[in-house]
Amino acid sequence: MAFMKIVTWNVNSIKARLEHVKRYLTEESPDILMIQELKGLEFPTHEFDQIGYHSHAITQKAYNGVAIISKHPIDVINETLYDDEQARYIEADINGLRVINIYLPNGNPMGDKYNYKLEWMEHLYTRLKKLSDNDIAFIIGGDFNVIPEDKDCYNPSNWEGDALFKLETRKAYRAFINLGLTDAFRAFNTKAGQYSFWDYQAGAWQKGNGIRIDHFLISPTISDKLVSCTINKQPRSWEKPSDHTPLEITVES
Repeated sequence: MAFMKIVTWNVNSIKARLEHVKRYLTEESPDILMIQELKGLEFPTHEFDQIGYHSHAITQKAYNGVAIISKHPIDVINETLYDDEQARYIEADINGLRVINIYLPNGNPMGDKYNYKLEWMEHLYTRLKKLSDNDIAFIIGGDFNVIPEDKDCYNPSNWEGDALFKLETRKAYRAFINLGLTDAFRAFNTKAGQYSFWDYQAGAWQKGNGIRIDHFLISPTISDKLVSCTINKQPRSWEKPSDHTPLEITVES
């Protein structure tokens, strides 16, 4: 039986974290790595070519940016979710699988940025519903900038009023789930205190004060083939790490 390992990781600058990404690819050998927050127009495609990976990036000067790095050819379907000038979305077919990589807006502070976040989530819901209605199975992963439940953050009272945790945000996220999608991590682990992000400030990593905002949501036919979903904390302990760490799934292919 064949398996595919698919990973999402907000690298918080590909320029700053290139060696981390190459180390991860070499040590973990994922079939597909979806990365977010590239933070720049330049993308080191040749670096990944040299270690046997295809890649496709959607970039933006100084901010945002998403890329897919894959052992298999990447057939890009969409490079934007709608007429959005920010580089936050890439959808592709890879080895017979539809994959979507997103960097959902943070939404802070309240006001225009939060309205943009909710608008973006509405467009994403429309796209995912269309795929579902057309019986196109998919895996969507990335930095959702959503804390789904109290148990997904170290201290819920600290996050009251934050765009990542506001009720409207969580309702919009729940709407994705209500399309019949599975939160891959919660299919295997329902415990509190399971995080994918630790802020650089106030010793959050050392204290274990994190939040779970990186997610994989999976269509029903693919969820039946889901073998595992784990948070790999190791890269967060590397020198000069990203504040996020990889979320890894394995599916039967």
